[in-house]
Amino acid sequence: MANSASGMAVHDDCKLKFLELKAKRNYRFIIFKIEAQQVVVDKLGSPQETYEDFTASLPADECRYAVFDFDFTTNENCQKSKIFFIAWSPDTSRVRMKMVYASSKDRFKRELDGIQVELQATDPSEMSLDIVKGRAL
Repeated sequence: MANSASGMAVHDDCKLKFLELKAKRNYRFIIFKIEAQQVVVDKLGSPQETYEDFTASLPADECRYAVFDFDFTTNENCQKSKIFFIAWSPDTSRVRMKMVYASSKDRFKRELDGIQVELQATDPSEMSLDIVKGRAL
């Protein structure tokens, strides 16, 4: 199914892996990239991986979409988790790439049912662990 606005398709594997993250918690994170006019899975993070492992997996000069299953403890001392959708668009990436990712983001996000928080980042400081914790609570 291509999006008429951007001509972008979403590979079935993207939805499948996202469902596994959401329902079975098989992954801590999934990084997606656009390749040959479709969104595909770029990297899967095992449940043992940390937020630092995730941020280190993002390329410094290329855009990506990502979902991260963030576990945290609330102020009432309850264990919770929220699924973050992160649109990574570093300032150093090519303008054309940034435009393609920006124009396809909403449609891709709609394919992933269960996202609770969205973050947009152009720099690692915009998605620091403190920011993620603040958005989760």
